[in-house]
Amino acid sequence: MGKNIVVLNGSPRRKGNTSALVREFTRGAEEAGHTVTEFFLDGMEIHGCKGCFGGHSGREHPCAQRDDMDRIYPAVRESDVVVLASPLYYWNLSGQLRTAFDRLFALEEGDGNLLRGRDRAACLLMAAEGSGFADVLTYYDHLLEHLRWRNLGHVLAGGNGDVGDIDGKPELQAAYGLGKSIS
Repeated sequence: MGKNIVVLNGSPRRKGNTSALVREFTRGAEEAGHTVTEFFLDGMEIHGCKGCFGGHSGREHPCAQRDDMDRIYPAVRESDVVVLASPLYYWNLSGQLRTAFDRLFALEEGDGNLLRGRDRAACLLMAAEGSGFADVLTYYDHLLEHLRWRNLGHVLAGGNGDVGDIDGKPELQAAYGLGKSIS
């Protein structure tokens, strides 16, 4: 049976190097029979978390704020796999991705923890001009440990400063393979 996969694409470029990784991952996952829903976060209206603790996981709209996260919450609730896709910005995930992920906290409040409440897995797709991924991998590992999500792996593509630099590189095939390998 196919998995429900949600991609949170934190790149500001629809046709950039991170998005190229997402396209190849998606191609592999769909060929393997999975359903992939991508959210291109830079094109969405998502406000930062207010830290109000006013969320409630059991509500249709779990966060006190109303914005485009209302489209993401139901998809994440029903997901089997969440893909974090981002360029490397200051040795971490992009602001677009961090903002959206912070807001997922609303699924941990209220009636039950719907973010950690089922067997869920994640993977990480990143492109960068450099290759300093160590800090973001530490964050990613801690995040998955907190959420109790299985780590399906990551594709880290360094040396990609300009749009299109990733074309023809082995990391695209690795992203395809990661998507195809999900079972």
